[in-house]
Amino acid sequence: MGQRWGRLVAAAALAVFCAGGGAAAQTIVVGGKAFTEQQIMTAMTVALLKAKGYSPERKAGMGSAAVRQAMENGQIDVYWEYTGTGLGVFNKITDKFGSADEAYRKIKEVDAPKGIVWLNMSAVNNTYGFAMNRDDAQKRGIVTMSDFAKAINGGAKLTFASNAEFYARPDGLPGWQKAYGFEFDRENVKRMDTGLTYSALKDRQVDSAVVFATDGRIPAFNFVVLKDDRGFAAPYNLTPVVRKEILDKYPKIAEPLNALAAKLNDDNMAKLNASVDVDKKTVEEVAEGFLKANGLI
Repeated sequence: MGQRWGRLVAAAALAVFCAGGGAAAQTIVVGGKAFTEQQIMTAMTVALLKAKGYSPERKAGMGSAAVRQAMENGQIDVYWEYTGTGLGVFNKITDKFGSADEAYRKIKEVDAPKGIVWLNMSAVNNTYGFAMNRDDAQKRGIVTMSDFAKAINGGAKLTFASNAEFYARPDGLPGWQKAYGFEFDRENVKRMDTGLTYSALKDRQVDSAVVFATDGRIPAFNFVVLKDDRGFAAPYNLTPVVRKEILDKYPKIAEPLNALAAKLNDDNMAKLNASVDVDKKTVEEVAEGFLKANGLI
């Protein structure tokens, strides 16, 4: 009886191995950054791949440079990146593009030789912005970034909340200050974790803060995002990025990721972010709810 059972187990294991290439071979490592939108996308990708029969392993909470390096080193297989970050930060391309599609085609082209494939771009453009409390902006007569620069250059001691990455990135604070011809006094820039910039602005601890365009806390907290009237911000369209080695091995993973990208836009992404940051739902709950509501799982 024992020998027969052993043969049955071995046969079953062999059948699984032959049919799927081995359970271990189907493991897809899903990376992601630390802020809410990225946590949601990581959770969505894990749930989506799991529903398609893969064994996703989650590695979330990284910084931009760390997650990109992890992909280049083969430590992660897929994550969601922004076209502007791919161009300006990872490839040092600061050209101005006439459209989001042009920027997407360029990053797809320059990353291809590195074995990194950009799948279909979503309509989510999560660009950076400078926000103020609506009543304060109205009181000061600030609508545009040019108005903001004029106020600072005129002697207004406006304080600004920034995360460490935006403070240092060329497409972050240094680039915005150069483009609009102003400079904060060092003591007026308050560096803090990304999530804290919103609460600092809401609680009037600072006069302005860096925000992500699709963050649900912008309308929830009655912020106004200053108009980028000189068009400094590059397109930052959210896109699934996969290592070519993995895509060659499992070409079918592109289909569900592209299907998810097609369902995303600025409005529903802001609502998803608000569900976590304002309504305090878990990222897993929000991710799974969206996938089910859109027939993706």
